[in-house]
Amino acid sequence: MQQVSFKDRLSALFAPVDMTTGEPVHQILRFAVPMLIGNIAQQMYNTVDSIVVGRYVGDNALAAVGSAMPILNLMFVLFIGISTGASIMVAQYFGARQREQLSRSICNCITLTAIASLIIMIIGPLLARPLLQLLNTPESIIGWCTSYLTIFFLGFAGTGYYNILSGVLRGLGDAMSALLYLIVATMLNIVLDLLFVAYVGLGVPGVALATIIAQFISAILVFRRLMQRKDIFEIRRDYLIPDRYYAGKLIRLGLPSGATQAIFSMSMVVVQSLTNSFGEMFIAANVIVMRIDGFVVLPAFTFGASMTTFTGQNIGAGRLDRVTEGTRKGVIAAMGVSAVLSFLIFLFGRQLMGIFTTTQDLVNLSYSVMRILLVGYVVLEITQCLNGVMTGAGDTVTPMWLSIINTVCIRVPLAYLLVWLTKTPEQPKGNFYMLSTSLLITWIVGACLATIAFRRGKWKEKAIIE
Repeated sequence: MQQVSFKDRLSALFAPVDMTTGEPVHQILRFAVPMLIGNIAQQMYNTVDSIVVGRYVGDNALAAVGSAMPILNLMFVLFIGISTGASIMVAQYFGARQREQLSRSICNCITLTAIASLIIMIIGPLLARPLLQLLNTPESIIGWCTSYLTIFFLGFAGTGYYNILSGVLRGLGDAMSALLYLIVATMLNIVLDLLFVAYVGLGVPGVALATIIAQFISAILVFRRLMQRKDIFEIRRDYLIPDRYYAGKLIRLGLPSGATQAIFSMSMVVVQSLTNSFGEMFIAANVIVMRIDGFVVLPAFTFGASMTTFTGQNIGAGRLDRVTEGTRKGVIAAMGVSAVLSFLIFLFGRQLMGIFTTTQDLVNLSYSVMRILLVGYVVLEITQCLNGVMTGAGDTVTPMWLSIINTVCIRVPLAYLLVWLTKTPEQPKGNFYMLSTSLLITWIVGACLATIAFRRGKWKEKAIIE
């Protein structure tokens, strides 16, 4: 028997995953596991920021970083749209083995990202403080929030290019390369956070500076990896000139996803304004919960992205039968992972909250909020996986409408209604726990709506391959 060398094993590990062959659930897991680890590493960026400022600067600094995030996410919607369109086109053209179309799609994606980055770097710093004032951000933290956002926006190109080019790698089925580079960047971010905040004393601006430096490094590494894949596609100067057909498809496919993220971000901004009305302690508690939440929801978003790539490649190859089988098994696997994580949070939640702060009242408040959300994480897997399938098939409009219903018609009105209904002389601002209760209800309704839309089957008619 011929032995396989270490070099060959390593090459196979970092090779794109062809999801059009083999056992569907094995291919999904082979792709999802490294991407999940990568998403955990990426989530460490914001989490380390919070831990460092919470420990070395104080609870108000922790609240400042958290209050800035909804605005940061709102500005990121341009990249979400381009990334989604790129993932769909790359996956389907890769599955169909259409080299020129694949190359042109990737090159147009690179150009559109440069344009989007320039827009964010110009308007972001100008809008930072006015948006924070609009959100009723307390005066005690608005200065820190403004400096954090300004630095982040000025260095947004690195963040944007990493996420966009990682979307291209995911479409090719290559999750391992992005994972490796992201781990390197995450470790660098941790070191720079401690250097800038604990030793240099830059405070909240220091964590923003550390993050954008680390993400520039990860973007460079991902681009270098793409340049090595000349066996699959090629980057040419004439391909980089925006093409009406390919740029149009990227925008058409990505616009609904960008709109979805914009709607979600706007709802977060509106709810953040409600959260801010409760004061610094509750803002800080919300930040801690959202940092833990950021890790617990990762399986949902990871399996959703995996289902997008799996569906895109198999739609491109004309294998709809594999999509049906893979969807069923993928949802079951995703729900199992989320159930385990939720149980662990239930057991060790207080210890996790204690990482961010030494204030016991803040730990108790955060843990109480977290327990309300635990059941919802398992349900969220259904929504993300089914939306991932519909998106991978080229139907990005249906998930957009589902998001509009969930956020505009349910989440935001319900949050304000429940808080208003719980106002008493003892709690003149209402019950803070109603914010998390409204989110749980929204997740449950969202899973029901996604299931109905998936079963209707209109997504099967949306393939972009002609």
